[in-house]
Amino acid sequence: MKSTSLPHRFGLRLADAWQRTSQRLDSRLGALRGISLAEYRLLAALAAAPEARASRVDLARAVGLTPSGVTRALRPMEKLGIVSTVKSKRDARLAIAGLTPAGRELLNDAATVVDESMQTLVTRAAVTRDELTAVMKVLAKLAD
Repeated sequence: MKSTSLPHRFGLRLADAWQRTSQRLDSRLGALRGISLAEYRLLAALAAAPEARASRVDLARAVGLTPSGVTRALRPMEKLGIVSTVKSKRDARLAIAGLTPAGRELLNDAATVVDESMQTLVTRAAVTRDELTAVMKVLAKLAD
């Protein structure tokens, strides 16, 4: 195999780190709160939206899914009462998802799990606050 560039190696290392981190978070969230990382991300995106309500298209943009993927992911959460869906007053074809009080409580509990898990990971990796801040800046630039 020919020698790979630094950006190439960075991309593979980033993908590996994300895969391992997401697997750990998914496992921990599932075991302690009964939700997946994907569901947590949807709940967090809803909570960040104005009045904790968003269209499925807006949620799809926020979490990197398709609108139909968001629809499939929200259905079981609706049945559990952590998300509600209402038709838009302006466009009956548009469904607006909302975070219920039970959903907000679950999100808060799950956020604690994510925070503790990431704190453990950062501590174990001996990453300093300055290093973490620098990596976050790079990731923000890459996400633009």
